[in-house]
Amino acid sequence: MASTIEQANIRGLDIDKVVKGFGQFEYIFKADLAVSTTTGDSIRWYSRTATDLTATAPTTISNVAALATPVTLEQSWTRNVSYTRKYMAEVFISIEDIRTADIDVLAGQLQAITRAVTKQVDSRIFNVVTGNLAIPNATTGINMVTTSGAWTSGTNSPVWDILKAKEVLWTSGGYNPASAVLWISPTDHTNLMNWLIDAKGSSIPQVSSEKIRSGVVMNLLGVDIKVSPNVTADYAVLIIPKVAATWKTAVGLTSAVVEDAGLGKKIRVWEDGEVILTDPKAVCLISNTQ
Repeated sequence: MASTIEQANIRGLDIDKVVKGFGQFEYIFKADLAVSTTTGDSIRWYSRTATDLTATAPTTISNVAALATPVTLEQSWTRNVSYTRKYMAEVFISIEDIRTADIDVLAGQLQAITRAVTKQVDSRIFNVVTGNLAIPNATTGINMVTTSGAWTSGTNSPVWDILKAKEVLWTSGGYNPASAVLWISPTDHTNLMNWLIDAKGSSIPQVSSEKIRSGVVMNLLGVDIKVSPNVTADYAVLIIPKVAATWKTAVGLTSAVVEDAGLGKKIRVWEDGEVILTDPKAVCLISNTQ
C-alpha cells in the first residue's frame, strides 16, 4: 500500500507532501528556534544583551530610604535590521522516467534536492546562532568556554565542560539552562559516547548500559543532545531553545512542478526566511572539543 501511495504522489506529481516530509526530517536546528512569519523582505528586530538589571553604586534597589526617589534602570537593547534569504533547488525528471523509473529513484531525487535546501537553511542557523564562531565578540555577546581538554582523548571530561557551559548561561545572562539543548558534531558524539561507555562505564553503569541499548545520546545532565554534520569541528553549542533565536519565515518549505512539454517536468523546492539572534547570552560555545 505504501508503494502505491508513493507512486501516486510521484507520477501524479502531488509532490508537496513528499518534499515537506523529507524537509521536516532534515531540519535539525530550526526546531530549537522560535518561529514566526514576516511579510516583507526586511526585518527590524532587537537583540537583548543583558537580562537581570542591577543598580550602580551608590544607588541601590534594596533598603531604599523613605521618600527617596527610585533608581532608574534600563534594559540594554540593540536595534538590528536583517533581510530574508531565499534557498532554492530543482530536479528534472524526463517524461520517460516518469513512466518507467523505479519509485525509489524518483523519491531519491526529491530527497536529494530537499536536503540540499534544508542543509543550507541549517547551516545559516548555525552560523548566525554562533556568530560565525567569531568569539569572543563584543557585538554579538555570545558566551564561550574552553574545554578542560579535547574529548578525543577519552580521559578528559565532557560532563565538566557541559556543566561549565550551563553555569555560564546562568551567570552571564540569567537564563535557566534546565531546558538547554547541546549541538555536537558526529565526531564529538563518538568521543562523548566513548567517554560515557568505555572511560566511565563502571562509574555510571546506568548511563553506559542505556546508551549501548539506544545507540544515541538523547539526554545528559538534563540537556538534550543533537548530532549534526553542520556543527563546525572543534566546537559544541549549548543553547536555550525557543529563546536564543527566532526563524522568520517569509515562505515556508514549498515545491512546485514546472511542465516542459514533451520532455518532462521540473520539481522545484524553495524556502525564504532568516534567523535572528535575539538573545545572544542564551548561547554558549564550547571550544577545543577535538
